[in-house]
Amino acid sequence: METVQAALWVVILLVALALIFDFMNGFHDAANSIATVVSTGVLKPGQAVVFAAFFNFIAIFVFHLSVAATVGKGIVQPGVVDTHVVFGALVGAITWNVITWYYGIPSSSSHALIGGIVGAVIAKAGAGALISSGVLKTVAFIFVSPLLGFLLGSLMMVAVAHIFRRARPSRVDKWFRRLQLVSAGAYSLGHGGNDAQKTIGIIWLLLIATGYVSTAEASPPGWVIVSCYVAIALGTMFGGWRIVKTMGQKITKLKPVGGFCAETGGAMTLFLATTLGIPVSTTHTITGAIVGVGSTQRASAVRWGVAGNIVWAWVLTIPASAFVAAIAYWVSFQIFD
Repeated sequence: METVQAALWVVILLVALALIFDFMNGFHDAANSIATVVSTGVLKPGQAVVFAAFFNFIAIFVFHLSVAATVGKGIVQPGVVDTHVVFGALVGAITWNVITWYYGIPSSSSHALIGGIVGAVIAKAGAGALISSGVLKTVAFIFVSPLLGFLLGSLMMVAVAHIFRRARPSRVDKWFRRLQLVSAGAYSLGHGGNDAQKTIGIIWLLLIATGYVSTAEASPPGWVIVSCYVAIALGTMFGGWRIVKTMGQKITKLKPVGGFCAETGGAMTLFLATTLGIPVSTTHTITGAIVGVGSTQRASAVRWGVAGNIVWAWVLTIPASAFVAAIAYWVSFQIFD
């Protein structure tokens, strides 16, 4: 009886740790949703985070749990995951998030979590315990999502410039200040839909591993879904202002029309990835879209040095979080097993 109760407490603590990660995901990635709308002056920072948090949460009613299914059942072979693996994965992801937030680097919470899972699983059972198709699909979209964001953002900017080429700049600015509310809402919806599901997926993975949920279940318990969406929305409301400054001011200077095009291109990318069940980085996506919008003006409009530093952070995210996760798994196994 005591053993059963102890095991239950371990699960409860790991669920709490996962929700802390989810909160940090919203906190860390608030910049993705609000940087453009704040930097263009359409919304004040306080208004923007509440606006984004609202759309983060209502994504619960819009998207199917295809991304959660990928994380919960498509990354690791059945039977490999245990509480030590989940602990290692979460510690690896949270550690990387804290480091990149501190230095104002817009890295990917999503890939930090995937890297954490990969590192902890390899530490336990080797690379053969991973499902290669799920891992490769996720890794491929490290490159696909920013490129798609870049393409769609730049195409949107070119199309808008052509359509409104004879309109007065002041009139265009006025229209797109209003339209940017629509695009920012759409991007925040995509952010909530894709990112909250990653935490849903790892809690689902934990509950399956510990026998609290059957592998035959088509979806995780309702309380998991609601709590994850609430956690990411609350995290967004607190906002990671260090990263907002990098995203909204240091990459390129945005006007409302550019903010609209970047957010719309990014939102289209996120909607597509979430529908396909691919856990992509909202950070990568909006950064690619912002760079795409800036590059349509002139190449010098983009601060390529800043963009290059961000890309290095992207490349390092999975191996760095995997390394920390492997150490955390080993420590957890040595102390608690």
